[in-house]
Amino acid sequence: MNKTEQEWRQQLTAEQYRVTRQKGTEYPFSGTLLHNKDTGCYHCVCCQQPLFDSADKFDSGCGWPSFSKSIEGHVKYERDLSHGMSRVEILCQRCDAHLGHVFEDGPAPTGQRYCVNSVSLVFNPDVEI
Repeated sequence: MNKTEQEWRQQLTAEQYRVTRQKGTEYPFSGTLLHNKDTGCYHCVCCQQPLFDSADKFDSGCGWPSFSKSIEGHVKYERDLSHGMSRVEILCQRCDAHLGHVFEDGPAPTGQRYCVNSVSLVFNPDVEI
C-alpha cells in the first residue's frame, strides 16, 4: 500500500497512528480486545488484512491480546533491536503496520506467543477462517 503519512493520519486515530505507523506500544491491560472471547477474525486496522483467527487467541497474562499463530502469509517478521532488547517484530504483510512482537514462550503446538496491540486490530465476528 502506498499511502502518505498524511493519509494515514487522516484514516487512523492518534493512538492507532502512534502504534501502527510509529511502532508504538499501548499500555498493558488497556486494550479493548484483550478479553474478547467472541468467535471471528482479527484484521489489520490500517488495511483490513485478516491476521489472526479467534481460535488461536489465548490468555497469556502479558497484558496484550495473544495468539499462538497468525494467518499464514499475512504477517511478516523483522528483527527489532530497540530498547536494548533483541525481539522479533510482527507487521502486517500488506501495509507494514506494526502489530507487536512474537516470542517463543507460547503454548503447544506452535510454542509461539504473538503479543499484539489491540489498537492495531479490528475484530470482525462475522468472519471465520
